Amino acid sequence: MLKKNEHIIKEVYAGSIAEEMEIEPGDILLEINHEPIEDVFDYRFLIKDEYLEVLIRKSNGEEWLLEIEKEYDDDLGLEFESGLMSEYRSCTNRCIFCFIDQMPPGMRETLYFKDDDSRLSFLQGNYITLTNMRDQDIDRIIRMQLAPINISVHTTNPELRCKMLNNRFAGEKLQYIKKLYDGHVEMNGQIVCCKNVNDKEELRSSIQDLISYLPFMRSVSVVPAGITRYRENLFPIQMFTKDEAADIIDMIEAFQKQCYQMYGLHFIHASDEFYIMAEREFPEEERYDGYLQLENGVGMMRLFLNEFKEAYEALKENIGLSLMQKELKRTVTIATGKLAYAVMKESADKLTQLFPGLQVHVLSIRNDFFGETITVSGLITGQDLCRQIKDYGRQTMLGDAVLIPCNMLRTGEQVFLDDVTIADLEAELKMHVIPVEADGGAFIESILNPDYRISGSNEQFVYIDAYGTKTE
Repeated sequence: MLKKNEHIIKEVYAGSIAEEMEIEPGDILLEINHEPIEDVFDYRFLIKDEYLEVLIRKSNGEEWLLEIEKEYDDDLGLEFESGLMSEYRSCTNRCIFCFIDQMPPGMRETLYFKDDDSRLSFLQGNYITLTNMRDQDIDRIIRMQLAPINISVHTTNPELRCKMLNNRFAGEKLQYIKKLYDGHVEMNGQIVCCKNVNDKEELRSSIQDLISYLPFMRSVSVVPAGITRYRENLFPIQMFTKDEAADIIDMIEAFQKQCYQMYGLHFIHASDEFYIMAEREFPEEERYDGYLQLENGVGMMRLFLNEFKEAYEALKENIGLSLMQKELKRTVTIATGKLAYAVMKESADKLTQLFPGLQVHVLSIRNDFFGETITVSGLITGQDLCRQIKDYGRQTMLGDAVLIPCNMLRTGEQVFLDDVTIADLEAELKMHVIPVEADGGAFIESILNPDYRISGSNEQFVYIDAYGTKTE
């Protein structure tokens, strides 16, 4: 039986330092440089040294002390039974906007897990509330300079934060942001905006407060709360209107000008969803500061449009294009969420104008499973997809394939949120269903090339976070 701070090695990468040292799967890591390893934070920090003494227990019980000389950034090439090398920390809050509380019963167990683990913030970009962290946790982050740390702020009003998170400690934990700032730890922030709760003047005040943490707080996103049809007995959250979304954008863009003049960063960003609600053009690429908040749906549409434009212009300049234009005969259907529909349709129409023999049907999938207020493609289920494509196919020839965004699927697998598989869908539709990478160039290739297939992935799992973001 394993003792505390002992870690089973699951895999040794081919050609790695660990393989050269004859470390094998099933061996147990005990210490590095005579230090016990509590979790992945300790492991990543300790292996940075150029000289290591690694204590391993072999499967026969022998203990090997291995002396390793390496470059500073070289990895040992080990994978452990647990990615965090310890138990996951679950969320202690009951946020008024929590997406997981709005999930229907009967889905796979992992989709109900509420994560609030600082280690996943560092490793996978997840956002944390800081409410289950202690002073020693923050001190360790500062000492190891683990960054970036992504923080779910929501409001800088301590009393309001306690109410929004339903946690009496939520307000006082805001002090940790100042502590991370003083420790020069890079951060990103997030505000899930709830109508008549933390919007308007509360939002303005929060942005002003967070600006004081520049330049170590690199960015803050403002996203609308996701609202499903399963909100019985929960706090009443309303959708923003077009004018209200426009007001939020105007406030944010005014702050962007101020921040850029002072720090060379635009800092505060409204999600793509707010721009679509307000029927506004997406900001130019420069205003996204290198797309620091893509996983929160900030800049995804602009990035796609720019990638599409670059690939489209290159396609037009191709010397063999005239022959390709004459020969290409293909019909395909693209199924996406309501949020991305207009961008997908506009892009597909440009291709059909270039290729007379090409037909592309772009289908906006209504989210019956979670409710029509959920418009992102990543939360579309296999059953909604199947039913609506079949209905559409009764009126129109779907073509030789249905193309879907890869974020509809569990990463590295061919399974939707409701456990419907690609194979199930293909059997029902009697045609190929092809996941497509979230890239403007891949979008063009998947339409023009019948042999397009997405590259593989080594990611192990996907879950939905508290804000309705599908996270790898």
